[in-house]
Amino acid sequence: MTLRIALVTAPAARGLDEDMAPLGAALEAAGARAEITDWDDPAIDWARLDAVVLRSAWDYHERLPHFFAWLERVARVSRLFNPLEVVRWSLDKHYLGELTRAGAPVVPTRYVEPGAAAAAVLDELLARDSCREIVVKPAIGAGSRDARRHARADREEILDHAGALLAARRSVMLQPYLERVDRDGETALMYLDGRFSHAIRKGALLPSGAPSTAGLFAPETIEPRTPGADELAAAERILAALPWPSLLYARIDLLRDPAGAPRLLELELAEPSLFLSYAPGSAQRFAAALLARLGAR
Repeated sequence: MTLRIALVTAPAARGLDEDMAPLGAALEAAGARAEITDWDDPAIDWARLDAVVLRSAWDYHERLPHFFAWLERVARVSRLFNPLEVVRWSLDKHYLGELTRAGAPVVPTRYVEPGAAAAAVLDELLARDSCREIVVKPAIGAGSRDARRHARADREEILDHAGALLAARRSVMLQPYLERVDRDGETALMYLDGRFSHAIRKGALLPSGAPSTAGLFAPETIEPRTPGADELAAAERILAALPWPSLLYARIDLLRDPAGAPRLLELELAEPSLFLSYAPGSAQRFAAALLARLGAR
């Protein structure tokens, strides 16, 4: 029997997901049938699919209740990857607080919830950290949208940004801007079936003083990277802190703090770019891991 695999995107992301072509080709070469589908297409019978793999549903946060309801429907009738409970957890960056409490190396993060005042949280952050700039972003969001970098002295601008998000009933994150990213970039480590696969370097995404990106995601500068031993060790600590021992896919985005230690910026377990075209064989490894979980031989 030929397995039917849905690779899920969104209408606005069609043609923008660079992983689609190599992953689809790898699945077809392995004997499966890959179908590129829009998550919100009402004509699709998800029950006829053997697996539904989230790839680039990058507009999910704009219709979050609708998206979560769709996830629940799919999980009842097919195999969702990653599983529903993993996706729910990872789409809300409050997980950074959980991982911090578990001892994982995380970029210092403070939260402001709707109905609360951001000023006190900002003052606490500034009192504890000598950073020259602050990043303000929503706890649920994608592609660096609604994220901005502010000078430490621009208190009114920081509070206006946070206030606009809070007024929209969105939880807000405040983080120090780790300046080494301007020189070193960001390291994204890809794990497939719980094992390290490959890594890339991303350039800094938040220009100083620039408005939030108006596109589906901020433009990125990408190149292959061999991660340092300390980055691999940090990634293993982060994965070990999760309640799920081995996921089909995970991306761990690391920055270096002022002391040079790697810190988690984001843990992508739902719909990340995996940069498969930058690592020969990675699409085949992804396809093999998925088909093994579906019982294919």
